Amino acid sequence: MKPAKAFFEDIRALIAAARTTVARGVDLVQVHTNFEIGRRIVEQEQKGKDRAAYGEVVLKALSMRLGREFGEGFSQRNLELMRRFYLIYANRRPRIAQTPSAQLATDKKNQAASGEFGTTKKIPSRPFTLSWSHYVFLLSVNNPDERSFYEIEATSQSWTLRELKRQFDSSLYERLALSRDKKGIRKLARDGQRVTDVHDLLKEPLVLEFLGLDERTSYSESDLESAVISQIERFLLELGKGFLFEARQRRFTFDEEHYFVDLVFYNRLLRCYVLIDLKLGKLTHQDLGQMQMYVNYFDREVTAPDESPTIGIILCKQKNKALVRITLPKDANIHAREYQLYLPSKAQLQRKLIEWAGARE
Repeated sequence: MKPAKAFFEDIRALIAAARTTVARGVDLVQVHTNFEIGRRIVEQEQKGKDRAAYGEVVLKALSMRLGREFGEGFSQRNLELMRRFYLIYANRRPRIAQTPSAQLATDKKNQAASGEFGTTKKIPSRPFTLSWSHYVFLLSVNNPDERSFYEIEATSQSWTLRELKRQFDSSLYERLALSRDKKGIRKLARDGQRVTDVHDLLKEPLVLEFLGLDERTSYSESDLESAVISQIERFLLELGKGFLFEARQRRFTFDEEHYFVDLVFYNRLLRCYVLIDLKLGKLTHQDLGQMQMYVNYFDREVTAPDESPTIGIILCKQKNKALVRITLPKDANIHAREYQLYLPSKAQLQRKLIEWAGARE
């Protein structure tokens, strides 16, 4: 079965118009165009009695005709992605190739949608901000909250597709969610990662697979530090938002003794120094006491009056929560966090998150 001529001509005109439209960029024109193609495909499928069979025939015939005229990019698989894109992001508002009446209908549709138990609520609408390749990857994320989080973060942090995939593979959403209550998890899905205090920055474990250090071979703290410096851009991405690198082995002296902080960062969002010490093995109370001294020195000798208190983070292979609790005062701005040199099991973290949520019911 061939698609109706009017249906084909409608999509043909949409593609032709997009290719000559001057917009913010080629990627956004493509995203909006693919959304509209998906919408038209869904509407055409709804006309068939046997929608599954009819839809497959429509896509196959449409792919052949579009391919002959426009070349690559309109395979049946790609058309299926456009269809899925529309179904998932149906509350978005395309900004091209719409008549005033069509735009009015879209606006009305976005004002309300049926919620649970038939109630009506307003659905927030966000413009498309990423490339088509980004959205194709996001279509593979089944959890709507997780998908929303990665879309917001990829936009606000200007992640490349490679960076987006890396953050997904490192289970960033789960690692942040595990440090929040249910309200905080909902905020992650709605707003992304907002940094207002030190707890918004912390995640565990930190994943440092990009350092190229093998878990099975021996390496020193100096090797670990050198690897971090050589991959500082990727380390900053893993640390999170607002971090600026200031110094390595920052020296300070008192009572004629020299002391060295492994890594010194500044967080522009919290307006404070962040000191990081790297430890290979199990956390000790000496490590905590040393970091307390570093933090005290920065607070008293380095931090400006209008800046926030210094944060100390000890990155170690194994921490002891009880040791941290007993060693440090309750208001200490010092945090121990574990790191690992390989990507975590996403399935394992997802199960852990489900168990965590169930324990708080």
